[in-house]
Amino acid sequence: GVIGSAVAIGIFLMQLFKKGVVKDYLGNQIKIKEKKKGFIRTLVGGTIFGLGWALAGACPGPMFVLIGHGAIAIVVVLLGAILGAFIYGVLSKKLPS
Repeated sequence: GVIGSAVAIGIFLMQLFKKGVVKDYLGNQIKIKEKKKGFIRTLVGGTIFGLGWALAGACPGPMFVLIGHGAIAIVVVLLGAILGAFIYGVLSKKLPS
């Protein structure tokens, strides 16, 4: 339900962006870059994301809430997410687009 509705809203908003109905705060049309379609890249990326989610035992979104609630083990997950984002930032220019 939640993920399905998020996908539906995302599709709807992307169509509004592409048609020029929704603009940025300066009134300029938002340009959406076309991405290469690739089954293998999507499968590998989704698998890595899903495994990380499963190993963490929780959705990546509420990491800070879980830490605040006292689930100290989730600090390892947060540090892993930060490290992963940093590594991606360093390597992003070298990855295939």
